[in-house]
Amino acid sequence: MYSISIERDGRVLAAAQGENEAALLYRGAYEPGDAIVFASSTQHVCVQVDQAVAPARVYLPQGRFVYRPPLEGDGLAVYPPQAFRGEMHLLSIVPQADDAYRNLAANPADQRGHVTAYPHATANVETRNESAFAARNVIDGQHIACGHGEWPFGSWGIGARTDAELTLDFGREVEIDAMILYLRADFPHDAYWVQGTVTLDDGFEKTFPLEGRDGPQRIELGEHRVRSLRLHSLVKCDMPSAFPALRQIEVYGHDL
Repeated sequence: MYSISIERDGRVLAAAQGENEAALLYRGAYEPGDAIVFASSTQHVCVQVDQAVAPARVYLPQGRFVYRPPLEGDGLAVYPPQAFRGEMHLLSIVPQADDAYRNLAANPADQRGHVTAYPHATANVETRNESAFAARNVIDGQHIACGHGEWPFGSWGIGARTDAELTLDFGREVEIDAMILYLRADFPHDAYWVQGTVTLDDGFEKTFPLEGRDGPQRIELGEHRVRSLRLHSLVKCDMPSAFPALRQIEVYGHDL
């Protein structure tokens, strides 16, 4: 069984359910504090939190996922201009389980804070705590990197910290063999990293070079079974700019 409900202050504003999937057209405007509750009889699903946001393949360890439309503060800055606005919203949840080789990091529905849907990205610093520089931006599926700030240029900004690190949690054990990084490339505003290190939770660690360019930079890892990885020890180039940033991280492998 699959279900979606829109909830506000303990009241259900709209709901839909189905045996094999669920889709809900909510005719109403969201308010701060509203919750979209997805429930599933399976742990591997594809959810769409808004018609303007790409579908997300997520893992639900508890079979339930609460998504809060990002209406407070600057939360909407990293979403398309029409996302979560207006009075018509289309949402869906369908089962999605296979062992195809794919990018296991992508999750356009990731949010800051506590989550029950994975993958999930966090960091020890986000520039000025602004949404435009939040860790969740690096798994939103967007590669465009020739600008900075609001959508579509959301990135992980490190606030000039030399100890900045980012953690990617898959929420379960997966098998991976490669990582691809897209550095933000809004030159000359941006600087870039010339070196980084990735540590997997199985103890494997690799230091690798990086280049100041727009586009994918692939790091081979060999085969590992992991639940999480950490990107750290990032070394900035000698450009005067203090603003290196990461636009996207992709991690390739299989579900087990």
